[in-house]
This record gives sequence, structure tokens and C-alpha cells, in this order.
Amino acid sequence: MSMTEATVARQSGWLERRFALDARGTSVRTETIAGITSFLAAAYLLVVIPSLLSTGGMERGAATTATIVVFVLGTVLMGLYANLPFLVGPGIGGSVIVGVTLATTEHIGWQTGLGIACVSGMLFLVLTLLGARSVVMQLIPVQIKLGLGASIGLFVTMLGLRNAGMVVANAKTNALALGDFSRPGALVTLIGLAVAVVLQARKVPGAILIAILAAAGAGVPLGVTHLPASFVALPHSIAPVAFKLDIGGALSVAAAPYLFAFFAAEFFSTLGTALAVGAKANLLDEKGNLPNINRPFLVDSIAATLGPVLGIPALTALVESAAGAEAGGRSGLSSLAAAALFAAMLLFVPVALAIPKEATAPALILIGLSMFATIRQTRFEDFTDALPVMTMVLLTLMSNSFGTGIAGGLLCYVLVKLLAGRWREVPWGLVVLAMPLGYYFWTVVKPH
Repeated sequence: MSMTEATVARQSGWLERRFALDARGTSVRTETIAGITSFLAAAYLLVVIPSLLSTGGMERGAATTATIVVFVLGTVLMGLYANLPFLVGPGIGGSVIVGVTLATTEHIGWQTGLGIACVSGMLFLVLTLLGARSVVMQLIPVQIKLGLGASIGLFVTMLGLRNAGMVVANAKTNALALGDFSRPGALVTLIGLAVAVVLQARKVPGAILIAILAAAGAGVPLGVTHLPASFVALPHSIAPVAFKLDIGGALSVAAAPYLFAFFAAEFFSTLGTALAVGAKANLLDEKGNLPNINRPFLVDSIAATLGPVLGIPALTALVESAAGAEAGGRSGLSSLAAAALFAAMLLFVPVALAIPKEATAPALILIGLSMFATIRQTRFEDFTDALPVMTMVLLTLMSNSFGTGIAGGLLCYVLVKLLAGRWREVPWGLVVLAMPLGYYFWTVVKPH
């Protein structure tokens, strides 16, 4: 054996011991491809998150650098500590609250918005250290857990369709409508879908990744993919957004409903992502639970607390992680591969921004559809099980938030079981949880 081969063998041995690759039926090559796929599926957030935050007054260049930094830190921590193929980064919902809802609608500065997000993260951290989040997971009924995959799958699919411009909001009817499929963006997505279908039908490894790259390439002549003038650029300083959070303002009475909105939405978003992506990666046990779930909970609560300090709110385990799970990701090694690519984007931001969201849409659409298939496990013959699941799915669609959908499904489950006289099927802990959920819908979700 040559010196190079011996070095590779030692490295492979360390990776096997650290990430249990054989036990999870994966390999370094598979995990690397999965990490690249997850990165490409989530790369659009490098554009979307800074754009949303800049709407509320943040400097976009600084927000872009901060977004990359928190992606790297959170995802590395998830990979090394939890050994799970999850990306950790800012969710769109939290950025909308800080950059749009608070700053432009309620005239509450983004600094206070970051403070609210940080306080919410602190609450996450306390509950995680006390083990309360694991207890909540144990309280969730099996039928709701099974419906989580369908609810999040619908969310992911709709996200892809919106990114492609194939589904739009109809301003006159206040409902969803079909977009123009002849537009270049939709055509790019359709090309990517065609490539993905052909490759997946033939079980070609890395089919999703190849489809994303093919769609991005097709977008060049269609004017959707814009090649950067320069492939390398120094990152902007994060000084304009880092350490600017206003904790005092976050503790005011006026901020209370939004603090609960952050807390409830992100709590159930992370829970749903962990279970749904864990199922996709075949990591759940026979009861539908993710072993050692307190580890990813601890990672996301730390990230949710520290992210706002650096200027980025609402860090959580991202549903885009499902792209990597679909590509075969089963361990934290794929998270490290994705984190390495995000770190590289500090110098190659123009390259990351060159991949349009329309090119990643095929991955989200197909992954979402495959996750939605879990709805077939719902016991539709029992309306007290079926109605909460359908409520969860429909609320996710209508609110464009699977955190709200999951919260609504749980509340519906409690109410339907109690009204049907089947109170023995409802744990008392779930009844207690229903009270703050009712408050959440009464103060935050209801129309104003």
C-alpha cells in the first residue's frame, strides 16, 4: 500500500468511526453528493433572506455575509454534534416577520425584531435543556406524526412551484392560481423536472443534483441564469447588522404576540423538519420518533439564540435538507460537505447567486411530492384522526407556514377527540399544550 492509499484509508476509518457510515448504509461519496445537493437546494436562501431583511432596512451586503456565516456555524454544529444530514439556517418565515411584518407594517425596527428572535431562541434553549421539547414530541399522536410528512411535503412542493412561477397568488380572488408556464423561469423548471424524472426512473445516482445543474445551464440562453461578471469577490463586513439586536424592545408588551409567533412557528417547524427529513433518511424508529432528538433540538436552539446576535433571525433545521436525504444523505458528513460549500460562498457569492431559484425548484417539487405520500397512512375511516391531519395540511397551504399547520393540527386533534367523547385518547399534556396554541391562533394567526 502506497503512502497516499494509507492516508486515505486512515481518513476513511476516522470518518466511519465518527459518522457511523456503514451502520447507516452510506459512504463518503454518497454523503458528499448529498451535501452538494442540499447546498444547491438551499442556495436560493442566500438571495431570499438578505432581500427580505433589506426590506426592513438592513444593509443587504452585510446581511448576505451574515447569512452565510450562520449557515456554516449552525450546519457544522449539526453535523458534528447531532450527526444528522440537516442544514441549519434562517427560515423564510422569521425573515418575513422581521423584515416585512414588523419593520414595514408595524413600524417596529429590525433591531427589535432581532431581539424578539433572540429571546425566542433563549426560550428554546431553556426548554431543550429541561427536556421539555422531547416531552412534547412524545405527546404528539402517531396520526399527527404521520401527517407531518404530508403537510411539510405540500409546503416544500408549493415552495418549488412558487419559485418557478408556476403557481401565483391571485390578487383579485385572494387565492392561488396557475402561473404562465411559457415564461422562461417556468420553462427552466420544467426542463429540470424532465431531467430529474428521466434520471430517477433509471436510478441514476445524484439525479437531483444533475437536474439542478441542467436546469441552471438551460437558464443561460433563456435569460434566467445570469453568469457573473466576476467569480470571486471579497465578502461584505457584517458590522452593520451584527450585535445590533434590541433585547429591551423585545420584552415590551407590544412585542409579546410576535415573540409567541416566533416561538410557536419555529418550535413546530423544527420538530416537523426533524421527523419528516428523518423519515426520508430512514432514521426514525418503529414509533416514528427520531432517536436522540434532543441533540438536533439543542443545536437549533443554540443557533436560534446566536443567529440574531450576528444579524440573522430564526435559525432552524431547514426542510431543504430533504434534498440531501433524497440523494442518500444519512449522516452529519453530508452536513459538513454542505457547510464547506456555504463557507466557500464567502469568496464566491457571485457563483452562488448565479444559480436561480427556478433551477432548484424541480428538486423541491419532487421531494415534496414524495414526502406527501405519507398521507396514505392516515386512518381516513376514523374522522377523529383524519380531520386533524387534513386541517394541518390545509392550514399549511393557506398560511404558507407548516409551523402554523402543525400547531393547527394539534389543536384540532384535541378539540375533535374531546367533542367526540374520546378524551381517553388525548394525553393531559396535550390538553395543556392546546391552551397556548389557542392563544397563538387568537392573537397572531386570526385575520385583523
